[in-house]
Amino acid sequence: MAVKIKLKRLGMIRNAQYRIVVADSRTKRDGRAIEEIGLYHPKENPSRIEINGDRAAYWLGVGAQPTEPVLKLLKLTGDWQKFKGEAAPAPLKVAEPAPDRHAVYEAAAKEALAGGDTGTTATTPKKSKKKDEAEAAAETPSEGEG
Repeated sequence: MAVKIKLKRLGMIRNAQYRIVVADSRTKRDGRAIEEIGLYHPKENPSRIEINGDRAAYWLGVGAQPTEPVLKLLKLTGDWQKFKGEAAPAPLKVAEPAPDRHAVYEAAAKEALAGGDTGTTATTPKKSKKKDEAEAAAETPSEGEG
């Protein structure tokens, strides 16, 4: 049985997400897989690439052949160089973690209180009165019309 390491497509239209799987070469692209060994989400910035290096090394060691896109991903993560005994590449860029919403809110609240606000003002700005008056005048017809 010829075994390949290939990409299994998931996700919606124009939002491709892939799983890196080990499968028989005769199966469909999104068909049954022997094992899932990683993720690849190209639409994220930077692209999210997670590969279980131990499992990839095992499958490469027993003769599984990676497809071209998977080979490029293995080279980016350094798993291919580790398997071949070559020098490791530069580390991948990792997305910085998103800020905690609660911490951001608490910081904004402390800043507002430290700035002299009493805390009674609204957190969202209100519309300007000039703009509201101009809209009201435009909506009501003048007395001469009609």
